[in-house]
Amino acid sequence: MSVERLRDTGSQPGFFRELVESSQDAILMKTLDGQITFWNAAAQRMYGYTPEEAVGSHVGVIVPPDLKDEEAGLLARIARGVRIEHYETRRTAGDGRVLDIDVTLWPIRDHDGSITAACSIMRDITARKRGEAELTKLHAQQRQVALALNLMGNAKQIPGALAASRYLPSTQGQGVGGDWFDLIDLGAGRVGVFVGDVMGRGLDAAVVMGQLRSAARALALAGLPPCDLMRTLDAFTRDLPEPFVTCVYLEADPAQGEVTVCSAGHLPVLLIEPDATVRELPVPTGIPLGVGGVPHQQVRLPLRAGTTLTLYTDGLVETSSSDIDLRLKLVTSMLEDVFATAADLESAADRVLHALLPDTETYADDVTLLLVSFPTAPLDTAETGLACETASIPAGRRFLRAKLAEWGLTALSDTALLLASELLTNAYRHARGPIDLRVWHSVRELGVEVTDHTTPRPRARLAESTEEDGRGLLLVEALADAWGTRPTTSGKTVWFTMLVTSADQGASPAAALAPAPG
Repeated sequence: MSVERLRDTGSQPGFFRELVESSQDAILMKTLDGQITFWNAAAQRMYGYTPEEAVGSHVGVIVPPDLKDEEAGLLARIARGVRIEHYETRRTAGDGRVLDIDVTLWPIRDHDGSITAACSIMRDITARKRGEAELTKLHAQQRQVALALNLMGNAKQIPGALAASRYLPSTQGQGVGGDWFDLIDLGAGRVGVFVGDVMGRGLDAAVVMGQLRSAARALALAGLPPCDLMRTLDAFTRDLPEPFVTCVYLEADPAQGEVTVCSAGHLPVLLIEPDATVRELPVPTGIPLGVGGVPHQQVRLPLRAGTTLTLYTDGLVETSSSDIDLRLKLVTSMLEDVFATAADLESAADRVLHALLPDTETYADDVTLLLVSFPTAPLDTAETGLACETASIPAGRRFLRAKLAEWGLTALSDTALLLASELLTNAYRHARGPIDLRVWHSVRELGVEVTDHTTPRPRARLAESTEEDGRGLLLVEALADAWGTRPTTSGKTVWFTMLVTSADQGASPAAALAPAPG
């Protein structure tokens, strides 16, 4: 059917032709076998063909070779009376350019109702599609950067703890957000555990998360107690562009059988007992970082060997259609079921995620889950109190020598006694008593700790040639496998550890008990 025939159906002669010629969208008509019968001015501008060149030609002239079958399928649908709205495809201009277009097609019927032709309205969306592609690429780049920032905090296995972690970036909106987690070897058998969540999404939140995680790790390694660490992070957060952060920090000491916890507005930490019962740790919730004005509180709680701590972010438990308290109860019951039968932490983590997030293809927020288990306590622990006097140094050596003999670790005696003497001498000369000497060993290492009642912490330094002091800690640093200091409520603890090998164990106790100086 020609445009002249359609024009005659209007109430005014020429109305239809004027309408389609003035349209900003390309309009063409074609027979059911694809022959072009009408071509307006906008079609000429879009494709470069004049009406004289286009009319009478087959529509395939503007169809890319790989879409010939698609065009045939569209014409077949039109022949069945189907109207096709806003179909996005590609077409080829006369100069060879490939255009992205949005096309609407509908059948044209004759007076008797039979379908004789098709009309197409086409709009060039190439610029829009290019913009969408660039935006998608930008989002993908930002997502990759944000994801890389987050994955730097993957929990690694460290001595004294087993861990399984899961991080699922959001599949909606700007994608990756500000979740983070970290597992830190604090030395002397102690383990630091972090989980946090920066408000917001995208690269900005991920960058803030990376800054906070780095700062938190540095502060933890510096030996700050959890509440002091939170106070410092709170001040640090106020200068960041995303100033609203929730997090929780735990400092676990399996040798002491305790864990110290401080929370900044974060969700409850769940403790799973060896018999698979689950309970919340009684920790004051506190306020999020960046708010200020209210001090954070830490609590010290017992930590049994064989227990597992469960830390997570709100993406695991919050939904738009469920109450948070009900979800937390669901998590508790789910953990009890899982840990009653799970073979290991990795399978437990997978089962928890599958149960709480059955549709793992779509989730509106980042999901973070961290399971940390402390399977065994140290094999042996012993301590003794000493007065702040010279006689305490040989007394401490005798105590340590006897314990090493009792534990079958006499191969470590020479080095351990030398380093313990240095720490005891420093405590006697530079601190206030009483002095506490604590020793412990696990399958992996021997630990020696000296606690006094003076706050300033010692540091290794290079002594001048004329000085008698200043070399003790350099000796400790050279001979120990690890050493460090940490504050206590009334002073400080200086510690060192030595790795235990199979060759170090089982030496003759008689050799260790032989007379020795001091």
